[in-house]
Amino acid sequence: MRTKGALFTAGTVAAIALGTVGLSSREAEAGDAAKAASSAAPKPRPVLAPDPPAEESPKALPPVSISVDGALVRCREQAAQPFLVRGNWFKKGTDSNKALAEAIRYRTEKYGYFPGYGSPRDNTHPPRFYAEPVKFMGMTVTVNQKVGLALRCVEAALNATPAKDEYHPHSIGGIRFANTYRGSEISNHVYGIAIDIEPDRNTCCGCVPPWTEHPLCQRRVSSIYERMAMPKSWVAIFERFGFYWLGHDVLQDTMHFEFLGDPEKILDRQAPASPSPEAPKPSTSSPDGGPPQGDAGSK
Repeated sequence: MRTKGALFTAGTVAAIALGTVGLSSREAEAGDAAKAASSAAPKPRPVLAPDPPAEESPKALPPVSISVDGALVRCREQAAQPFLVRGNWFKKGTDSNKALAEAIRYRTEKYGYFPGYGSPRDNTHPPRFYAEPVKFMGMTVTVNQKVGLALRCVEAALNATPAKDEYHPHSIGGIRFANTYRGSEISNHVYGIAIDIEPDRNTCCGCVPPWTEHPLCQRRVSSIYERMAMPKSWVAIFERFGFYWLGHDVLQDTMHFEFLGDPEKILDRQAPASPSPEAPKPSTSSPDGGPPQGDAGSK
């Protein structure tokens, strides 16, 4: 069912201690970099070189399925599409303006038109037209309806492995209705294809203050994975289903996942499906599961 807006309450604001200050400047730092005719990535405060994509995916992960319209459907594994990865727009030898324009055109076509970015000829509907709430690990988040299917696949995979018991997040944020970038970039939250998990516990140490002031950002560590509460196993599973983790970006935004796979390839309706482990019951302490729009999140 389509919904015209996101379901958020203020109940989780107190839990997101770092999420209510400095968001616009956090994203604006990255957005301003896109305006510059530079072949280098934005240069926030250097903290730690980003790690390569997680390669330690769970071994022998069985195929997972989700229920769609009363029938079990197999989830299809896929990688993020490179032309949508933010860091690739600023690589040496890349026409960043052209790369960014192509990424905006694709996102507009697939997820909706946001005024000022792209063309309504590619899609007459706004992103909120395609947004709907979805349950994820006991929380509720509003995202693009197809990305909601991908999130359900991630949940099914987490529940099929020990990863489900390694971490229990209490908050999550999804779609936003205002672009918090300045310049030519646009937030993937605007399209409903990005989520932020527990901004108070999963850091953005390459961003501007107050994000850099988090205690985990002050440690000397050997890996970006040591700067967050979320385990590496979760990152690995997200990446199997088309999500890109912005912990790999120069911003080291460890709370942030964005769906950069092909939304038409999330499910394999031709493959035989088998039941997946049951999802945990939704939390009763925070019905919406995430912070109000604009209070937490990233690009």
